Amino acid sequence: MNNVIIIGAGPAGMSAAIACAQKGLDVVVIDEYLKAGGRLLGQLYEQPDGSWWNGIEESARLHQQALDLGVQIQLNTPVNNIEHHDGQWTIYTEHETLSTNHLLLATGAAESPIPVPGWTLPGVMSVGAAQVMTNVHRVKPGERGVIIGVNVLSSAIAMELKLAGIDVACMALPKMSQLTDQQAHPKHVLDSLLHVSHMAPSQFVKLGSKLMKNDFMKKLGVTFYPKRGVNMWDIPIQLRKAVIEIYGEKQVEGVTVATIDSNGEIVAGTEENVEADFVCIAGGLYPLAELAALTGCPFYLIEELGGYIPLHNERMETPLDGLYVAGNITGIEGAKVAAAQGTTAGLTIAKQAGFEGLDGEIEEAIQVVEETRDQSYIQFHPEVNKGREMVKEKWEEYVLPLRSI
Repeated sequence: MNNVIIIGAGPAGMSAAIACAQKGLDVVVIDEYLKAGGRLLGQLYEQPDGSWWNGIEESARLHQQALDLGVQIQLNTPVNNIEHHDGQWTIYTEHETLSTNHLLLATGAAESPIPVPGWTLPGVMSVGAAQVMTNVHRVKPGERGVIIGVNVLSSAIAMELKLAGIDVACMALPKMSQLTDQQAHPKHVLDSLLHVSHMAPSQFVKLGSKLMKNDFMKKLGVTFYPKRGVNMWDIPIQLRKAVIEIYGEKQVEGVTVATIDSNGEIVAGTEENVEADFVCIAGGLYPLAELAALTGCPFYLIEELGGYIPLHNERMETPLDGLYVAGNITGIEGAKVAAAQGTTAGLTIAKQAGFEGLDGEIEEAIQVVEETRDQSYIQFHPEVNKGREMVKEKWEEYVLPLRSI
């Protein structure tokens, strides 16, 4: 039996493995992908101090540090099932069955698709797939693309595509429907876009974002938003255009866009075609928590964190003995927050495994998580702190009756 098993070799899982191994625990990390790093692998952006955050280099550093500490890393290893009997967790993979008293789920996030007519054509992909192709595999997804969906994730990846010399014709909204809802509403999208305006090279965009501090100004901003969009990184950000179809015979040849009003409704007779050889669909991210659901861990829908969240506390413990969570499974945030959560989880596991004198380190690690969150360059959800407070309240509601038993 292993001291600790971690599912997920992203920034949270690897940081947790390092923290555990530094305390002398035997650790096994399992991941279905062929490389360690998770979504960290595709990240590349310039930070406020002018330095570059290179996800591939950061992944390699974490990977090597874990290996040097004796962590066993099993890649290309999907997990099929998890069971809990007599205080022991059993993990079933395609290759073997493992068991442990301490199981950390750091499974990360997945992308939400937006259905668009024509989305089954070759050349249509998620925006995350385009990021991996470009930044990890060094393969251009195409020469000229269109991004459907304007949010924090797609804005950051659009900048990365431009850095790779790829022509992004425009970023536009999806057509309004019951499924797209807020993603197709210009005002809601503008709220989201304001959280990445500091990344724009345009001083006009940065100044404009500072003026959009109240609903009245936002309404004016949407109403008078230029029909041809505002350029960021030389990419037209079109909040008053929606893609109504992706067209092509045997592969993507372009998209049909139409002007929309301030409520997202199509203006009849405004359709026009935009040529492109690939299309990225950006529906945002949600916590990848299917494995956590197998454990019987309670869940709560916290929209401010991106979806259904397994219940946990600040020490990354769940209500189930020996089960911990860290990273985007606990809410959609950046890689640096995920890594800080992983370190917290690793120290908590070490304490629960019998190592004494770790309370001070754990509290310091929790403080690092909060500071990292507050200083995040890219924030996926504007009310993430509210979401975290909601999780704390749910935890207290859940554990309070247990304390009285």
